Amino acid sequence: MAVINRDPRAAPHGTRNDAVLAAALFTGAACLALLTDDGRRPGAVGWVLLLVGHVPLVGRRHRPLLTLCLVAAPIAAFHALDYNHSAPVPATMVALYSIATTGTVRRTLVIGSLVIGVGLTMNALTNPEGMIELLRITGWVVAVLFCGIDVRVYRQYVASIVERAERAERTREEEARRRVAEERLRVARDLHDLLAHSITLIGVQTSVAAHVLTADPERLDRESVAKALDDIAETCRSARGELRTTLEVLRAQDTAGVPDARGPLPGLSGLPDLAESARLAGADVELSVRADDVPPAVGAAVYRITQEALTNAVRHAGPTPSVRVAVHAERGALRLSVTDDGTGPDPAGTPGFGLVGMRERARSVGGTLDAGPRRGADGFEVTAVLPTPAPTRTAPLTSERTA
Repeated sequence: MAVINRDPRAAPHGTRNDAVLAAALFTGAACLALLTDDGRRPGAVGWVLLLVGHVPLVGRRHRPLLTLCLVAAPIAAFHALDYNHSAPVPATMVALYSIATTGTVRRTLVIGSLVIGVGLTMNALTNPEGMIELLRITGWVVAVLFCGIDVRVYRQYVASIVERAERAERTREEEARRRVAEERLRVARDLHDLLAHSITLIGVQTSVAAHVLTADPERLDRESVAKALDDIAETCRSARGELRTTLEVLRAQDTAGVPDARGPLPGLSGLPDLAESARLAGADVELSVRADDVPPAVGAAVYRITQEALTNAVRHAGPTPSVRVAVHAERGALRLSVTDDGTGPDPAGTPGFGLVGMRERARSVGGTLDAGPRRGADGFEVTAVLPTPAPTRTAPLTSERTA
């Protein structure tokens, strides 16, 4: 089965094996010529023609048509001289089989018809009354050709199975690499959102505490310092918890049977906490949410985009920015808008991955995001439209004003 399944042109030691086959066939032909009575016993010329008819079989794998022609010429002369007609038949059949297994069906049928025609013509000239011999020659040729065609089709079938298996393996490997890349990108976005937001708030709160300590040392406001330090501690605890959750995901990736360690995704319910964190950093935040029961992935994208937008506002929009966060449901989509009136530097002009990460967040759920300076006014605006496949219920307007 291994020999049949393998392409003969790609088989190892093919020429050596064909040389051995040609020698074995010549030995068998010599035995037939000496032991059977199917024509005259070959003389010197006959033995030379028989040998010359077997030598081309050495190259049958790579030049089957040329091999058939080189075999047919001396064999035809061998038959014409009325030498033993059975002796060269195996070599002829092997040449025909090589044609059938390596060529197309059309070429095989055409060559088979020519061989049958030439054989019938020669048999009619040498043995006009041998009708049974005519049928025997035709039957052998047809049987060998169809056997070769069947083997060729079977080899193509096996090759297609192997090719599909290899393609499936490559596809699995590419899919695994793609998933690894996507997971790395997701973790990078989570870490960026977490660390950028937390470090920015800690920096602002630390500046507040330092200002209180240095502004008027004689009239130290211990309560303000303690509150600033408590805010820093709370921000650190929150950041540590989210960082631990992210690291648990990385540790659990290669553990079989471990449930998803990410826990519940942040969503719209976490927006008030983000607003409160921005308030602690000195921003004036107005939050308006008119949506409920959105898909978890969309809610997480809204949370992360809002987190990054508030971080940019606290960092770049000036000392006391006024920020408005609006989330409302539309038909089949959720619209998010984060607008500030800051006078600080344009966040789009500073190097970093914040805007890139927000756009990736939006694209991850099939949405779009635009970010840039406000038209006709100071400040910066981030707007995102995220599709919601599941029906979204509209809730009454709720707004939170923090100063």
